[in-house]
Amino acid sequence: MPILEWALWQAGVTAGLLGVWAELRGLRNSPVGLRNKIRTAIELYPCELLFVHRDAEGQGRAIRITEINDTIDELRQSGITIPHVCAVLVRMQEAWLLIDEVAIRTAVGNQYGRVQLQLPRLHEIEALHDPKEVLFELLTTASEFSGRRLRKFSCAKARLRITSLISPDSESYLHSRPLRKSWRRS
Repeated sequence: MPILEWALWQAGVTAGLLGVWAELRGLRNSPVGLRNKIRTAIELYPCELLFVHRDAEGQGRAIRITEINDTIDELRQSGITIPHVCAVLVRMQEAWLLIDEVAIRTAVGNQYGRVQLQLPRLHEIEALHDPKEVLFELLTTASEFSGRRLRKFSCAKARLRITSLISPDSESYLHSRPLRKSWRRS
């Protein structure tokens, strides 16, 4: 959700947004297939604009966009019409989470840690071969855990926390853009 909010903010949409993640995995009869997932999401989470997220997963961006658009066209034929945006990640979402050292440290519960973190430079992030591995290494390093605490540490849970900690008013994200009050997080 934060990544989509950032994209909207970059496009100049700054007010009137209420984004909701359509969580379908916990449903008793979880939908299978893109068509059923979109249909269920629209039924359970009515919206004015639908973002359809798919990872490229080696298929390529164009193939995934075609898949989404074809599925939406099928749904239109059955009477379901909703504006949509194809959100196709070519690189893993973890690449987006490598921009803010404070968020990484806070996500592991060690905001004032002293160990040096070697975050990739902004212009290098999209070229990383495995951003998930880089992020998990940074999270482990930032935790400063060892022994049993390190074995119990969950990089996956810390990764989820980062998404709520990074915001467009982050210095590394803004690149000196003016801070918009409506985006401040408490």
